[in-house]
Amino acid sequence: QAHLVESGGGLVQAGGSLTLSCVASGLTSSTRTMGWFRQAPGKDREFVASMTWNGGLTNYADAVKGRFTISRDNTKNTIYLQMNSLKPEDTAIYICAVHSRPYRVVLVSNDVGYWGQGTQVTVSS
Repeated sequence: QAHLVESGGGLVQAGGSLTLSCVASGLTSSTRTMGWFRQAPGKDREFVASMTWNGGLTNYADAVKGRFTISRDNTKNTIYLQMNSLKPEDTAIYICAVHSRPYRVVLVSNDVGYWGQGTQVTVSS
């Protein structure tokens, strides 16, 4: 039912910035934690950031703390990922995700109800 579409990926030099967007459609409720995962070449998919339905709680992977900021606009069913001070090791496919249930705080891979197709972020040195 639900469909997630990411945008905003691209090629950027180290130290640069990008903003990713993810628009969700077909959700029965906006009271779901949403977030981002990423998968780099040769590596497993990893958690990046998440935000609860009311913005009251955010979580970030240690690797991106202080550099990435997640936000959301529930009126548009959209989440964003502002990425600053990008590093080559941030190169990955960034994938939007929505929790399978409303009013659930923790977002881990097994709890994801909907995945986007991903958007490529490439950071050159």
